[in-house]
Amino acid sequence: MNEIITAIPTGITAFTATNLDDLVILTLLFSQTNATFRRRHIVIGQYLGFCTLIIASLVGFLGGMILPSDWIGLLGLVPISIGLNRLLHWESNASSEVESEIELSHSSNFTSFLSPQAYSVAAITIANGSDNIGIYMPLFAHSAISELLVIITVFLLLVGVWCYVTYKLTCQNAIAHLLTRYGNNLVPFVLIGLGVFIILDSASLSPFVLTATCICLIGIIKIIQASKFKTQSL
Repeated sequence: MNEIITAIPTGITAFTATNLDDLVILTLLFSQTNATFRRRHIVIGQYLGFCTLIIASLVGFLGGMILPSDWIGLLGLVPISIGLNRLLHWESNASSEVESEIELSHSSNFTSFLSPQAYSVAAITIANGSDNIGIYMPLFAHSAISELLVIITVFLLLVGVWCYVTYKLTCQNAIAHLLTRYGNNLVPFVLIGLGVFIILDSASLSPFVLTATCICLIGIIKIIQASKFKTQSL
């Protein structure tokens, strides 16, 4: 019984230490909610991503990781791609949000669960939490089954607390005003910086290769946008 009780503060400490940076990311994400990017997308994506991190840690605990840590670090390309796309096509993204507002207002919760927006948030959560696995694996390995279940339960509860706290921050007038005024311009750079940090910190790519990859991503994004524009013109 004492072991289970001590597992609660252990879970709180481990989660807080590994997810403080998520407070900033989630606050920025909640400040960007609109017709195409709903609060439920963020919550669902956050849970999907964090559950993936837990499962990956359990796989490592049970006998070996599925992917090397440097492969997981490559997920940093996801927030970089999202940030570059928003940075290069901010006006088109804003207009598409307005055009699709009526259509998405009738979307079901199941559709939201399967939406690309939720998966994008999940990918950012996984990429930003790739270092969490290295902390959770030894923590899980030294825990009994009962302690492990308590720790995971604490983790899942705190994900909800994190989402609630960051959403409430965006409801504060001063914070909401700043995020509404400057958030759209800030978010792309935060996402790009997050992705760069993840990749370099995990040593997945060298700075030179990462720079070349970003240039290629810019070219790909422009080509895709140009093809969409031609299709719409026809």
